[in-house]
Amino acid sequence: MERRATFRSPLLPWLLVLPQLLIIFVFFYWPTGEAFHWAFTLEQPWGGGRQWVGWQNFQEIFSSSAYWSSVRVSLFYAFGTSAVAIFIALLLALFIDREVRGSRGWGVALIWPYAIAAPAIGMIFRFVFDPRAGVFSALNALWPGAWNPALNGAHAMLMLILAGAWQLVAYNFVFFLAGLQSIPRSLTEAAAMDGAGPMRRMRDLQVPLLAPTFFFLVVINLTDSFTNSFGLVDIMTAGGPARATEIMVYKIYADGFKGLDYSGAAAQSIVLMGLVILLTVIQFRFVERKMHYR
Repeated sequence: MERRATFRSPLLPWLLVLPQLLIIFVFFYWPTGEAFHWAFTLEQPWGGGRQWVGWQNFQEIFSSSAYWSSVRVSLFYAFGTSAVAIFIALLLALFIDREVRGSRGWGVALIWPYAIAAPAIGMIFRFVFDPRAGVFSALNALWPGAWNPALNGAHAMLMLILAGAWQLVAYNFVFFLAGLQSIPRSLTEAAAMDGAGPMRRMRDLQVPLLAPTFFFLVVINLTDSFTNSFGLVDIMTAGGPARATEIMVYKIYADGFKGLDYSGAAAQSIVLMGLVILLTVIQFRFVERKMHYR
C-alpha cells in the first residue's frame, strides 16, 4: 500500500522547501547564469561595461595550447587520484571489516582525515615532500637531485596525486566499510566453510558485491578531483613547474583573478562544467548498467 503525505494547505509544502530552493538558486543557478552571460561577452577588467562577442571567448581558449595542456593535466590528475584513493580505501576497509582487536578504533581514526581542509593538507604534504627539509631530503642526501618537485613536473604531479588521494581515502573508506558490513555474514561464513581463505573471499565474494559502491565512488571521486582540487594546487605547486600541474580549475582562477580575463575564465568554467557532466553521463550510460546484480 502506497502512502502519500498530505497537507491541509497547498502553500505549506512550498514553504518547507523554499529555503533549500533559495540556497540552490543563489549559490548555483544564479552564478551559473552569470558565467554563461560572461562567457559570451567581453568583460572590462576594471568594470565599465561589457560587449557581446558571441563564441569568440570559446574560440580563443580552444585554440590555446596552454588550455589543452590544462585539460590533459586535469584528466591525468583526476583519474590518477581516483584510482589511488579507491584502491587504498578498499584495502583499508577490507582489513578493518575483519573482526580483529582494535578494528573499531582504527575505523574511527581512518575517518578523521576527511575533516581536514584542503589547504592544510597541502601545507602538510608540501613539507613532507620538500626536497630540502622534508622526509625526502634524506633521499636527496643519498642521491642528489633524485627528488625535486619544484623543478620536475612528474615529481610535482606525483606529490599532488598522493595528496589528493589522501584527502579522498577517508571518504571512500566510509562507503566501502558500509558496503562490506551490508554483505550478509552467512555468505562469507559459507565461503569459509567451503575452504576459501581470506584473500579468496575478498577477491571472489566481497569485492564483486561492492560493484554499486565502486560506481558511486568513481563518479564522486572524478567530480571532486576536477572541481575541488584548487586548494591543493594553490598551496603545493601553484600550477608549476612549467604548468605541469596547472589543472583546469586552477587555470580558471589564474586567468580570471590574476590575468583579469573574466570572460575567458567564465568560458573555461562552462567547458569544465560540461566536461564533468559528460563524464558523469558516460559513466551512468555505459558503466552503471554493469554494476548491479539481479
